[in-house]
Amino acid sequence: KLDGEEARLADYFDVISGTSTGGLVTAMLTAPNANNRPIFAAKDITPFYLENCPQIFPQKRNGLFSAVTKLYTSAMGPKYDGVYLHNLLKEKLGELRLSQTLTNVAIPTFDIKRLQPTIFSTYEVKRDSTLDARLCDICIGTSAAPTYLPAYSFNNYSDKKEKTREFNLVDGGVTANNPALVALTEITKQVQNENPDFFPIKPMDYGRFLVISLGTGSPKTEEKYNADMAAKWGVLGWLTASGSTPLIDVFTQSSGDMVDYHLSVAFQALKSEKNYLRIQDDTLGVTESSADIATKENLENLVKVGEKLLKKPVSRVNLQTGLTEPVANGGTNEETLIKFAKLLSQERNLRDLRSPNTKPLE
Repeated sequence: KLDGEEARLADYFDVISGTSTGGLVTAMLTAPNANNRPIFAAKDITPFYLENCPQIFPQKRNGLFSAVTKLYTSAMGPKYDGVYLHNLLKEKLGELRLSQTLTNVAIPTFDIKRLQPTIFSTYEVKRDSTLDARLCDICIGTSAAPTYLPAYSFNNYSDKKEKTREFNLVDGGVTANNPALVALTEITKQVQNENPDFFPIKPMDYGRFLVISLGTGSPKTEEKYNADMAAKWGVLGWLTASGSTPLIDVFTQSSGDMVDYHLSVAFQALKSEKNYLRIQDDTLGVTESSADIATKENLENLVKVGEKLLKKPVSRVNLQTGLTEPVANGGTNEETLIKFAKLLSQERNLRDLRSPNTKPLE
């Protein structure tokens, strides 16, 4: 609304980072079309998921036989074959590579062969061209959630074909379920290395950073697990108890919360707490927070959850309790996003005027 209908998120952010489904969104918002503009606008993301999720996660009928089949499938392999998702991403992203995104991106994955994180960063591609993989391959890798979708492997060559690198990837949530810290780290490294794309600032000058962190929601208030239950779980229990996957719930939730806690502490300590906005709903029900219940009803409910979340007050981690609490006089998430949008628009216009790369008027 501020800069016209052709404005896109990629025009305003120095780096966009996403894990798992967020990695897909990151690629869609930054991958160029034939006119060198993003393939997707932000408004296109919801229709994309409403249309494709039922095919990515086909739903099976309920019943005793279905429950037995689900248990057997969980023990023998991933719940879904991923074929539809793989074909969809290859169709939408084609041969586009990481280095072609319209702004910098950082998409975390985990290499299960090397047992270490692999972060596909446009900044790192300049140092190691073997990271310049196809965006579709990166997205398939970062969304390969253990027990849900199969791990994914591919080979990629350096720009001069001098060497090849093998990737064996699983979901980026194993590495960074909340990738906000990954994004901030990428920017901090560039500032420290005196990247000419940034005006001189100190790496810890958080007053110059604007960070928007979007979560996918959680059922914390449901309190669906307890120690008495977990004490009885074996391998199958940790993978199937309460119709969910407790092991994945535990490590993804703890990983995401620790990043939020760290950033909240850092921004508050540096008197820049207004520059960090975390939007997350911890009051979802079990069905709404599920990774794969892709019924028409649940998907439409999730759209409503997002709309309601905009109207909720801005919340921040309480450093004494570790809990998220509404900020006094902080306004709503929607109001704060509007303020951020104005700041981003002003910053973009200022950079256009001051950038050494701006072409002089003829």
